[in-house]
Amino acid sequence: MRPTLPFALSLLVLLWTAPLPAQDKAGVPERLGTVQFATSCDPAVQPEFNRAVALLHSFALDAALAGFTDVAKAQPACGIAHWGAAMSWLGNPLAGPPSAKGLKEGWAAVERGKAAGAKTQRERDYIAAIETFYKDADKVDHRTRALAYEKAMEQISARHPDDREAAVFYALALNITLNPSDKTYANQLKAAAILEKVFAEQPNHPGVAHYLIHSYDFPPIAQKGLPAARRYASVAPSAPHALHMPSHIFTRVGAWQESIDTNRTSARVAMEKLGAYQTGLRSYEALHSYDYMMYGYLQLAKDREAKALMEEVAATRKLNVDHFAGAFALAAIPARYTLERGRWAEAAALPVSPAELAWDRFPQAESIIWFARGVGAARSRSVSSAKTDLARLESLRDGLTAAKNGYWAQQSEIQRRAVAAWIALAEGRSQEAVTLMRSAADLEDSTEKHPVTPGAIKPARELLGEMLLELREAPQALKEFEVSQRTDPNRFQGLYGAARAAELSGDAAKAKTYYAQLTALGQNADTERPELQQARAFMGKK
Repeated sequence: MRPTLPFALSLLVLLWTAPLPAQDKAGVPERLGTVQFATSCDPAVQPEFNRAVALLHSFALDAALAGFTDVAKAQPACGIAHWGAAMSWLGNPLAGPPSAKGLKEGWAAVERGKAAGAKTQRERDYIAAIETFYKDADKVDHRTRALAYEKAMEQISARHPDDREAAVFYALALNITLNPSDKTYANQLKAAAILEKVFAEQPNHPGVAHYLIHSYDFPPIAQKGLPAARRYASVAPSAPHALHMPSHIFTRVGAWQESIDTNRTSARVAMEKLGAYQTGLRSYEALHSYDYMMYGYLQLAKDREAKALMEEVAATRKLNVDHFAGAFALAAIPARYTLERGRWAEAAALPVSPAELAWDRFPQAESIIWFARGVGAARSRSVSSAKTDLARLESLRDGLTAAKNGYWAQQSEIQRRAVAAWIALAEGRSQEAVTLMRSAADLEDSTEKHPVTPGAIKPARELLGEMLLELREAPQALKEFEVSQRTDPNRFQGLYGAARAAELSGDAAKAKTYYAQLTALGQNADTERPELQQARAFMGKK
């Protein structure tokens, strides 16, 4: 049954027509999407409550928290407002566990919500559900609590089948608890089935579009996410994350220019919202978008634009929030810039920068730097330096393992094996090198990328193909490049590797196909990469 409210309140609030803060100096009205979250609170606070829920759905968490806090101040008896605050303190629940502060403040919000009370069983159910995410956080591991939250949201959705917000938050919970090694994508497809039904009814709902993108952010099912990807930015253009999220799908399908365009807008809005152009200060959300932009620029061989972005990022000294996504981008962007262009000596010399960042809080991000350094050093035959880098990678992996951060410990292990493989090759241990590199590729294939990244810094199977080319095993290299293209389509180095391997294997027809794809990819390149010169030379042969 639909919840019955004392004030017969079941409002559909069109957020961009409410008297909300202006987006920019031009006075553009704030647009966050359309949200319906009926409550038993005073009708006067309902518009602000709906606005806060819309912000929450687009992970504009500070603004959402402020909105829920304002509602609670205006009506202390509105217990469900404290539920919203507790949800906001989760942070980005798809990126990882809440911070220590988030756990403390979230639990306090839950207690305030219980103390304030709620006039309906539905609202009490919501508060009880989020309580499971925070209760006994010092004793019970994150995943166990997340699974308890998922079960609670499933029950709320079942008890209140007409409550679309319950369905949407349940779908989010399914994505929070997905198994990154599950290649059937059970949780993701279950979430998507729920969301697609709501999407048909509420195409302007920000959470529906957002969580559909996350549900489909995997190579075999990414095409299904294109409708949501091409919808979300227009639904909630005032939210930087909404402008960024479409690029998750664009990256999965190799639509690089679309990814660049939406991330450029996202980064601009994020910096405008930061509103403080102090020297060296960057929005972590902007840096997250920059990482996706860098990935796209490098696939299109827009190296000048990539360099300009690199220089801007290199000037960063401080994040507005010490968030994992910002630290990840600061590590990933220079690593991508050097490795994707084959600048091995540059990669080997990458600093852990900025020095002011508390890197010890983000070992999974720091690991990227040592991976890039190690591969760069080994491939430029600086074996001693590569071994030093390898030792640091092992230390970071061991720390992540001890901290029971299994996913990122595994990613560091993939990186460690890749560096060890190229060291072995540099030392003439060819068979061992291939065995190590293949084991890294197989391990990477067994899991999925994290939502924080557009893709591996350098796909392990692509590295395997490059190693086999160096060993003059072109037919085997071609197989590896073609497998890599299934999970990382339309990558510049992947296409080049496949074309070169086909050429050296004597398969002129296949080489021509891949070289043609490469030249099409680089048709608007702003630099003359040698790979493109080689492709054009091959295509020009009689």
